[in-house]
Amino acid sequence: MPIQLPAVGLALAALLTAALVALISTPVVRSLAFRVGAVDVPKDARRMHTHPIPRMGGLAIFFGFILSVLIFLPLTQELRGMLLGSVVIVILGILDDIFALPALPKFFVQIGAALIAVLHGNRIEFLSNPNIFSQDLFWELGLLAVPITVFWIVGITNAVNLIDGLDGLACGVSTISSMTMLVIALIVAEPDVALLMGALSGACIGFLPYNLNPAKIFMGDTGSTFLGFVLAVVSIQGLFKFYAIISFAVPFLMLGLPIFDTCFAILRRVSHGQSPMAPDRGHIHHRLIDMGFTQKQAVAVLYIISAILGLSAVVLTTIGVVRAILFLLALCAAGAVAAKIYLDRTGGGAPEPPDVPSSDSRVPRPRQSQPADSEKFFGEKERSDK
Repeated sequence: MPIQLPAVGLALAALLTAALVALISTPVVRSLAFRVGAVDVPKDARRMHTHPIPRMGGLAIFFGFILSVLIFLPLTQELRGMLLGSVVIVILGILDDIFALPALPKFFVQIGAALIAVLHGNRIEFLSNPNIFSQDLFWELGLLAVPITVFWIVGITNAVNLIDGLDGLACGVSTISSMTMLVIALIVAEPDVALLMGALSGACIGFLPYNLNPAKIFMGDTGSTFLGFVLAVVSIQGLFKFYAIISFAVPFLMLGLPIFDTCFAILRRVSHGQSPMAPDRGHIHHRLIDMGFTQKQAVAVLYIISAILGLSAVVLTTIGVVRAILFLLALCAAGAVAAKIYLDRTGGGAPEPPDVPSSDSRVPRPRQSQPADSEKFFGEKERSDK
């Protein structure tokens, strides 16, 4: 199906509008964060930055997204549910960035926000059967539609939250994921989904210059949970409604990095006899830093991985399953060769000198990896990491 040029133009306009609003509002949000106390102050050796850095930067992303959506999209019932749920998520994130709320109440509020979206029509009612040899092409979820959809939304919300471990990581990965869904939506003629993803990617792009290492502001739970929530809900609107195996595989490719990192963290902790919510230093970005990568190098590696998965999702929607898998394997091989050549030329990616200050407070030092119990959040999220 040919891409419609008017849809491309509107998506680009939504992207530019959101980017401009986020770019302009981020300094204002930064000042506001200092005023309300949403600031990460380096109090111990775990912090790698040497001066207070404000959190709550996700509020600027929210401003850019919401304004662009209200300008370019009509308020359908599904969209209204997503926006109401996202407002709940943003308010929760603001309070958490200021006061460090306990984990359990936050989890219940996230479920409530997901239910708002679900009750407004954002539901996974059918899943394509991954068994291509089966005569049943679809699974009708029936009564399971609501709990499965809530599980998906809350899971992706927290998965994006958990990869917010380095300057610019969660924002950049969310940009790549939203751009992937934008391209797919244009290919399959879903203009409303394309506009939503244009607005989200634009808001991330507008915020990213302030968030890249060395970051001037952290997005906080306000931004990471908001990005995860919107990506999860829009994927229901635009991806799970496809036919064939596409509806099963594409969302998991597009969001593959945060999904894999979260699932691996849970399995790792359970296999070691720990609680799935016990904090550790086993996340992908922690491992890259411990291998000797600098923060910028680690983020670049994860950007490349996310881009490969996103490109594979786009290919899957256009050339079929077998070719997409072959394409993914070829890209992975090429990426491995390129990484080997790069590391050989740079001496393996030497770590940053200890006397160079870094604004990233999300990478704790190996010898002090256990935060206070009161700071845990759905895995290992803690206030000191913001």
